[in-house]
Amino acid sequence: MKNLTTATFYACTTPFRVLLPVLLCLTAFGCKKNLRELPALTDTKHWRAVIETPAGSSHPLVYAAEQKEFVPQTEAGQPRQLEFLPYPANHGFIPSTLVDSAQGRPAAPLPVLVISEKLEPGTVLEILPVGVMILDRDGELHHLIIAVPARPSEQTISPNSYSDFSARYPAVKSILQQWYLNENPRRPTRLSGWKDEQFAERLIQQWVR
Repeated sequence: MKNLTTATFYACTTPFRVLLPVLLCLTAFGCKKNLRELPALTDTKHWRAVIETPAGSSHPLVYAAEQKEFVPQTEAGQPRQLEFLPYPANHGFIPSTLVDSAQGRPAAPLPVLVISEKLEPGTVLEILPVGVMILDRDGELHHLIIAVPARPSEQTISPNSYSDFSARYPAVKSILQQWYLNENPRRPTRLSGWKDEQFAERLIQQWVR
């Protein structure tokens, strides 16, 4: 460096000096995007999902918006582990949605279950809702969007509507239903019913903030 002029030195080091704050920013929590605040609708007019718990996992995760990271779901103050079969599909949420609780709990994003191969926590993808499973827990109704990836190459089943889903994949529908009714023995759950993809569209639109 001693043979370089001052101008040449700055010319050589400026790119690094410009990149350094960016590199530092990328390693800081404050520079991570809040995945809850992503637009619910993409430029291609598909709904978007953020995956929290992958298919095949027995350790439920939730997205902590303040920390901008995925943390274990807790029960009685301890990380929860399923005492049942692992998740049959990928569980997550629709970003930019908040569902009010009738029992005074904090509002939470609208949950979604994406039927596909295993997707890692933090995966963001376009989805096609094919229906809604409505569960009754402690007298409060919980709506779960059932969806498949919008890209055909990412699909393991390819229903285009709720009626198609019910007709072509009744076993899948039955597996999902039984799983949610039995996955937590300490939280009695019953099935309140199913709704179609049009209901799913209206439900998402209702809770977009």
